[in-house]
Amino acid sequence: MSGMLNVSRKPETLRTARAEAVLRVKPETIELVRAGKTPKADVLAVARTAATLAAKKTSEMIPYCHNIPLDQIDVTFSLEKDSIRTEASVATTWKTGVEMEAITCAAVAAVTLYDMLKPVDSEMEVSRIRLLEKHGGIADFQEDYGRKLRAAVLVISDSVHEGSREDKSGKTISRMLEANSVEVADYHILPDDREKIEHALKKFSDQDKMDFIITTGGTGVGPRDFTPEATRNVLDKELTGVAESLRVYGQRRSPLAMLSRAVAGVRGNTVIVNMPGGTKAVTESMEALFPGILHTFKMLKGKGHG
Repeated sequence: MSGMLNVSRKPETLRTARAEAVLRVKPETIELVRAGKTPKADVLAVARTAATLAAKKTSEMIPYCHNIPLDQIDVTFSLEKDSIRTEASVATTWKTGVEMEAITCAAVAAVTLYDMLKPVDSEMEVSRIRLLEKHGGIADFQEDYGRKLRAAVLVISDSVHEGSREDKSGKTISRMLEANSVEVADYHILPDDREKIEHALKKFSDQDKMDFIITTGGTGVGPRDFTPEATRNVLDKELTGVAESLRVYGQRRSPLAMLSRAVAGVRGNTVIVNMPGGTKAVTESMEALFPGILHTFKMLKGKGHG
């Protein structure tokens, strides 16, 4: 039996949602609300307060909703000929959306209005509750390039190269690249040798014209960890924000992520990203990398952030 979804691996992004609820009433009731002559005080002010509280407590009423920190709640009312329309807008910067918070907010506003107006109108009806729109999450950052991007996966490890240890990290990277619609055009295993790493990075960039090169291994502080130095030597431009984002994402899940010296950058039109050697660390790094890294290719073509 399944329960609440695990969103711990999702990145935090700005997420918004708008919902509406419509309460059908008599035209005379609308005039009473306009004039402020209803028996139960300022019905709109009370409904707005109730709706705001409901949005904050959505997870307490709907079992599988996550407890989300809300950054903004806005409730507006439109008094029409024979209805009161509530529109609720909710925003958060978190891992999952706020559509249920917006829907609950609007619905509770309508029900509160119903409760406060029932002494003067026995024919009221909540006629509609619906989501108007939602935005946010990684889907908003997906990009279409008209072709499949090509990548080389470079495993850097003395023990894997010697055959004494099986490669798992490179295979994990390959699977996750394919899941992000990136073709793994080459997969190569190298020892922890600085010159060989530099040579491979130049070949994949300059001759093979790969869109991506993702390395795994050699990013720590061990005596044979040279991957960051080799990578910096071949880069035209460094993408410091990419490397820091991978570390920040990992650090929130493991206190060891801060020890990674991984770098990222661009050589020609090829994006090169270092990743640690551990399978778990590689998985987290790939989760943090996509889909944001894909925007680099539009920038490389001079299209900026448009």
